[in-house]
Amino acid sequence: MRFHRPLKKITARQAAIAASVLVAVVLTVFLVQHYILASKSRSYLTAQVVRRDLLSSVMTTGNLQAQQQVDVGARVSGQLKSLKVQLGDRVEKGQLLAEIDPELAQNDLIAAKASLESLEAQRRAVAASLWQANQTFRRQEEMLAKDATSHQDLESAKAQVQLLSANYASLGAQINQAKAQMNSAITNLGFTKIVAPMSGDVVAIVTQEGQTVVAAQQAPVILKLANLDVMTVKAQISEADVIRIQPGQSAYFTILGDANERHFGKVSKVEPAPQELKDNAKATGPVFYNALFDVPNPNHRLRIAMTAQVTVVELEAKNVLCVPLSALGRAEPGGFYPVRVLGKDGKITSAMVKPGINDRVWIQIEGLNEGDEVIIEDGASTS
Repeated sequence: MRFHRPLKKITARQAAIAASVLVAVVLTVFLVQHYILASKSRSYLTAQVVRRDLLSSVMTTGNLQAQQQVDVGARVSGQLKSLKVQLGDRVEKGQLLAEIDPELAQNDLIAAKASLESLEAQRRAVAASLWQANQTFRRQEEMLAKDATSHQDLESAKAQVQLLSANYASLGAQINQAKAQMNSAITNLGFTKIVAPMSGDVVAIVTQEGQTVVAAQQAPVILKLANLDVMTVKAQISEADVIRIQPGQSAYFTILGDANERHFGKVSKVEPAPQELKDNAKATGPVFYNALFDVPNPNHRLRIAMTAQVTVVELEAKNVLCVPLSALGRAEPGGFYPVRVLGKDGKITSAMVKPGINDRVWIQIEGLNEGDEVIIEDGASTS
């Protein structure tokens, strides 16, 4: 006879544990399918086709200069007796700026006048002798006609007239030379007073009161004047970009002290040779050409030698379809570029677009619609 053990009754606690284990198993299977298996697919970084304004430009640096600037120098030698202006003063054209000690120039003028007066006195004496010689010559002619004198005496009188006439002419030439020297002395005396050749501001004082200036070979600079009402920007354009810059193009710049305010102008000229050619120096690195444009400076906020962050506008387009530059593939014949488009269903198609201008980040395109999603980078696949 067999005896069977009675079945043990499952408690509520054991049932709950079993249910929890089952849920954990199901959740694990779901996660494996959703994340691990799905991770084998590739993800993409995309961007939408949008409308925006584009600016194709050349960006560079430059420096500011006064549109008009002149070195005011001394044209005579001597001690700088007085300086009538200070650094930063506003002066008008013709205003007295400085004075060179006039003593040397005055002495030269006195000597030139004395030389002229001496020559004029000599000519008057020769003129009197010439008159007398002419009278003697005429008498000799009359006497020869009456056989009262000899031909030798007549020829001697004639030679005396010719000699004195030559002396008179020579003194006339010397007098003209002396007059020129006296006029130069008068001019040099005037040069001891240095006046402003233009209206502007005193931007530098090179020579101080009491210094001696020597104007033997070149005019030594006393001070520098500049008209700061209009400033000229010298933008350094690389040889790679200079062929894209033309007079008439719009340009603007900002300064280091205020990066938010833009100062606008138009390119007036592009210098045909680099700065090294002007300085008689040999280029040892990249070659740059100066593009010039003027900007108004009514409050004189802009100053000489300031650094300018320059943008020269080459082309401009308003409200055009654009994609990031990285969305374009390699160029195809005809100037078209392939672009991969990600559809709403997740499928990828290829489209050919015609590019326009770009700002080094975005590029204008034709061939897609606004809102299309283009692939700009492949994401890494995980498995």
